Amino acid sequence: MPTINQLPVLNTISSGDQLPVYSPNNGDARRTSIGSLLTFFQQSFASPTLAVNLFVPGDGFNITVPTPVSNDQWMLLQPAGTLATGTITLPLNTGVPDGTSVLITTTQEITSLTIALNGASAIYGGVTSLAAGTATAIRFYQPTNSWYQINAETVYAAGIQTFLATPSSANLRAAMTDETGTGLLVFATNPTLITPILGVPTSGTLTNCTGLPIATGVSGLAANIATFLTTPSSANLAAALTDETGTGAAVFANTPTLVTPVIGAATGTSLTATGVIASTGTAGVGYATGAGGAVTQITSRTTGVTLSKTTGAITLFSAAGTTTATTFTVTNSTVAATDVVILSQKSGTDLYDLMVTAVAAGSFNITFRTTGGTTTETPVFNFAVIKGVAA
Repeated sequence: MPTINQLPVLNTISSGDQLPVYSPNNGDARRTSIGSLLTFFQQSFASPTLAVNLFVPGDGFNITVPTPVSNDQWMLLQPAGTLATGTITLPLNTGVPDGTSVLITTTQEITSLTIALNGASAIYGGVTSLAAGTATAIRFYQPTNSWYQINAETVYAAGIQTFLATPSSANLRAAMTDETGTGLLVFATNPTLITPILGVPTSGTLTNCTGLPIATGVSGLAANIATFLTTPSSANLAAALTDETGTGAAVFANTPTLVTPVIGAATGTSLTATGVIASTGTAGVGYATGAGGAVTQITSRTTGVTLSKTTGAITLFSAAGTTTATTFTVTNSTVAATDVVILSQKSGTDLYDLMVTAVAAGSFNITFRTTGGTTTETPVFNFAVIKGVAA
């Protein structure tokens, strides 16, 4: 084998040219191309110099970071105005040396920023937006094939840095954008506020407050309400109300004694009277609409009917009248054995004698006969139940 100085001179080198390399892992000498050796150096020993790239992107941009020839890649974004979206695609992971850093900075806000991995496994701490004048820096760690956040600039709103340097009430108020009023901050649990204007509070609790006049200190009260609150008499309450009935003292008992009250059209479940119930009008005393019902007898005039109402009308089966007494049963769950049932003839050509017999719990009998007529017809008998007791 010739020595190296005996070999011909190669003036032009190509990436495919071969070099001898001793491989400890294999225990022998092997060959590799100059191109493979260059790739190894680029991935393992990137140039320490800084690569700077300036871009003027538009909305929805997609910029790819160049495959590193240095460990530091600066991506300077200088858009004309605020951008809604944009994408920065990182260099291909197989061409990124361990420890490569990428700095992304922008002069305008990027509302939604996407950092595309381009073969890397993950990015930890990656930002999703950048405010105007801020930057983010990430570094590649080859063993995990991942990028890691190493710096994220924070831009404070107007007045915040001044407040942080000099935290006074005035400086905090200047930094706020939705404050109300002026003056000093209040931290005490019992502060003294000089003539505050509360506006219309929606909720709150006032305790140990004195000196608030009802008549002049509370707004929104109807006529005579303030007078009743300061002097709560029956007369003052009646004067404050706008839909009261009657006059006199307020009634709070559940068994009051009312002298000659005019009740009007009252409803209730029971009424106990110790004297005569009198009707001074033309309406009379009786059942109201809804208390009654009607039923028609079928088959014959001895066929029973069912009508569970306290009052109603019974239409008899069509047949000829007879002076012989005939009886049928009315089944009625509203009837008690102590009740009184009254009858009247509502219609029919023949005149009928009517009798109520055998009043029992849940029923009563009606016995009837004509005074001599024999007309074939369907007369109607009215009935009403009057509740009674035996004690």
